[in-house]
Amino acid sequence: METHLHHPHMEEHMQSSDILRDIVIGMSDGLTVPFALAAGLSGAVQSTGLIVIAGLAEIAAGSIAMGLGGYLAGKTETDHYNSELKREYDEVEKVPEKEKEEVKEFFEKLGFSPEMQTQAVEEMTKDKDKWVDFMMKYELGLDKPDPKRASKSAFNIGASYVVGGLIPLSPYFFTSRGIEGLKISAVITLICLFIFGYFKSKITGVNPIGGAIRVTIIGALAAGCAFAVARLIQH
Repeated sequence: METHLHHPHMEEHMQSSDILRDIVIGMSDGLTVPFALAAGLSGAVQSTGLIVIAGLAEIAAGSIAMGLGGYLAGKTETDHYNSELKREYDEVEKVPEKEKEEVKEFFEKLGFSPEMQTQAVEEMTKDKDKWVDFMMKYELGLDKPDPKRASKSAFNIGASYVVGGLIPLSPYFFTSRGIEGLKISAVITLICLFIFGYFKSKITGVNPIGGAIRVTIIGALAAGCAFAVARLIQH
């Protein structure tokens, strides 16, 4: 009964972790790259219309590229699992005694008595599917991935990139001069980077304040360098 109740909890936890990871990946680049691009353009042109068009184009291209990267990563994970699953079925079919010995070694490490080890192996290896699933999880450390993981990851990362990218770009919609837009964008984006860095660090177990400061500094440096290079080229 305990195992049956525990499995959905683990599944929900894993799915939540995947979603959070996707959001972190998308938002991290979404906040930084368009911010740096807009800052660089603000140092070279005064027209906010041009900055908005270039920023939207970058957000569209960036979200597609990031989403595609997430899709390929999810697809690779699924393909790897299926490849290992096929190999494990072949081994159970061709060398069952060797596979049974590996199961026995696992229970031995848990401190089971020799009699309990033998009984556990017999019970585990009665059902081939359960046997293979056990080997996948405890021998290879692989959990069955969500078959829709690749498409979900692509959407989560792409959407997070768009949301993150619109934050530094939004002030340029309401100003007529690039420098004015940059000042407002810098304040809003750096605050968002600090908040994002704080929660990202808290989730990953890093010192929240230190992590938030690091993320904010990286974003500020990226934008500052882009602005300086644009001004240098302009002159």
